[in-house]
Amino acid sequence: MTISEQQIQSVLKQTIDPTTHKDYVTGKSVGNIQITGNNVAVAIELGYPANSVKDQVQQQVSEALRSIPDIGAIQVTASSKIISHGVQRGVKLIPGVKNIIAVASGKGGVGKSATAVNLALALAAEGAAVGILDADIYGPSQPQMLGITGHPESLDGKSMEPMLAHGIQAISIGMLVDVETPMVWRGPMVTQALQQLLNDTHWKDLDYLVVDLPPGTGDIQLTLAQKIPVTGAVIVTTPQDIALLDARKGLKMFEKVGIPILGIVENMSMHTCSNCGHTEPIFGTGGGEKMCKDYNVELLGALPLDIKIREHTDAGKPSVIAEPDGKIAEIYKLIARRVAVKIAESVEDHSDLFAKIVMEND
Repeated sequence: MTISEQQIQSVLKQTIDPTTHKDYVTGKSVGNIQITGNNVAVAIELGYPANSVKDQVQQQVSEALRSIPDIGAIQVTASSKIISHGVQRGVKLIPGVKNIIAVASGKGGVGKSATAVNLALALAAEGAAVGILDADIYGPSQPQMLGITGHPESLDGKSMEPMLAHGIQAISIGMLVDVETPMVWRGPMVTQALQQLLNDTHWKDLDYLVVDLPPGTGDIQLTLAQKIPVTGAVIVTTPQDIALLDARKGLKMFEKVGIPILGIVENMSMHTCSNCGHTEPIFGTGGGEKMCKDYNVELLGALPLDIKIREHTDAGKPSVIAEPDGKIAEIYKLIARRVAVKIAESVEDHSDLFAKIVMEND
C-alpha cells in the first residue's frame, strides 16, 4: 500500500507543536513533503527561532509518522523561517530590520533592561539574527550589561556601525558619550536622538531588534509609537501592586496607539534563600497572571528574584551567556520562543511591496 500525502497531513493535523500549542498543519509549518514508494521526507518550517527544540520537533514528528501503516524510512528536517510582520499604519520599515520588539515597564527597578538584554541574547541563542537598541537616553545601561567599551565606527561618515557583543548587534547613547556625562536634554532632543540611533545605525539583516525603553509613558514611548515600526511590545513587571499599577498604564498606552501586546514577563516572582533553600513571594503572588486575565494577554514567563541575574549583567555577561544551560537561561529562551511565536501569528507586513503613488498638479 502506497503512502499518500493526505495520510501525512492527517497525522500532522493531530501533532501539536510544543511551542506554539497548535498542530503543525493549522500552524502552517508543514513544508515540502516527498514520498518515494513508502519512504517519506517531511520539511517542517517553524516561524520562530528554535535551536533548543529543533531536535525535539524532528523526533516528535518522526514518531507521529510511524503510526502510518506500512511506512518505510522517515526523514524529518526542522528549520526556522522568520519574516517581517505587521506594524502601525503609515510607519516605514527600517532597512535591515524585519521585526522590532519594544520592551517596556511602567516604572523603574523591575528588571526591564536585564529582561531586554537576556531576551535579545535568548533569541540569538535560538538561531535568530538579533540587535538591541538602548532607548534609555538618560540612563543607558546596555553597554555595561553587554560588556561593551569604546565607540561605534562610521565607515561612510553618515551612518554608524552597530557594536557587537555575544553575537548580537547593539547601539546605545552610552557608546557615544562618556560614561559619567549626564544627558541634560529636553524632550525634543531626546526623541531626535532616539530616531537617529535607530535610523542612522547600519543594522545588518536582523530578524529581531529589541528596543529597551526607559520606564514610563513619556516622549520616547510616544515617538516609538508614532514614528518607529514596532511589531509588538513586551511589558515587564513584578508581582507588587504598585509595579502592576504602572505596568497597566504602559500596556494601555500601547493599546491606544495600536501596538500589539506580545505578553507580560513577571520578574522577581519568587525568591529562594541561597542558605536554607526556603522559597517565598517577597513581592506578592499572582499579580502578573491577574493582569494577563484582565487584558487577555499571555504571561510569557516568570523569573525568580535571583542574585545571579544581577551579578551576570553587572559583569557584562547576562545569564543567557554566563550560564547558557542554567535554569534562568532556560526560562529566557522559553520567553524568547513565545515572543517569536506571537510575532509569527501576527499579520505579515507587505508595506514595502506597495507601489508609491505620487499626485502631481497639471
